[in-house]
Amino acid sequence: MNLLSIVWDPGIGLELGPVTIRYYSMMYIFGFIAGYYIMKKIFENENLSKTLLDPILTYVVIGTLLGARLGHVFFYDWPYYKEHLLEILVPVVKTVDGYKFTGFRGLASHGATIGIFLAVWYFWKKHLKGKHSFLWILDRITLTIPIGAALIRIGNLLNSEIIGKPTGTDYGFIFKQLGEDFPRYPTQLYEAGAYLALLFVMLYLYWKTDRKKYEGMLFGIFFVLLWTVRLVVEFYKEPQDEKDARLLLQTGLDKGQWLSIPMLIFGLAVMVYAYKKYRVEK
Repeated sequence: MNLLSIVWDPGIGLELGPVTIRYYSMMYIFGFIAGYYIMKKIFENENLSKTLLDPILTYVVIGTLLGARLGHVFFYDWPYYKEHLLEILVPVVKTVDGYKFTGFRGLASHGATIGIFLAVWYFWKKHLKGKHSFLWILDRITLTIPIGAALIRIGNLLNSEIIGKPTGTDYGFIFKQLGEDFPRYPTQLYEAGAYLALLFVMLYLYWKTDRKKYEGMLFGIFFVLLWTVRLVVEFYKEPQDEKDARLLLQTGLDKGQWLSIPMLIFGLAVMVYAYKKYRVEK
């Protein structure tokens, strides 16, 4: 028995009679619940009406799922989906016998980020415009995202997907569901751990420092740290498809990293803007 490696085969979900509740779906649900309670504490601290919690949760859930799905479709697999348009928003595949339910097999974090951004903008415009700035609500919503991101990566691990490269040693996870007998880097755990650390950093900055007074600063810090994690961990991941592998071979970076770079730069720009704006107003 090798103590450095783990043979990984957790199944796809919880079997409840004829129904299987997939682990990945459960992680999304747990993430939304955890985010809701973090936001509830923030609303209490800011003296905001709790009646706004339900609409912001609804908008963020829709924005996350729709953005993540469309992000996967257009960023990673458009050549397939342009020939299978029905499968973009309907979790089925066409077979020789008709249609088969599969669940959504592709959700992209970059798309989810865009979806959340637009959902929060809509919430702000409808409920908070004139009372608080858009950057003000972005600063606070970012405190809820790391826990969800960590849980989703745990879901990826449970699904044996978004796997790491072979370690070339005895260390790592052996993904039995993939029919493998060699260890890979547990990149899902690397990311999940980093996102949990990011959660504590963001909560500390909000509750224990004056950074929330710099409108946009928390959002900017969050963006820089989040996409730095993604940029670094991606070096240990397998390319998601042949096209991604070719891009990695040609440029040294995969598609996830190239998509992360503008997000990171945007975060830096917001931090600079927030600092200058605060200094001028002060």
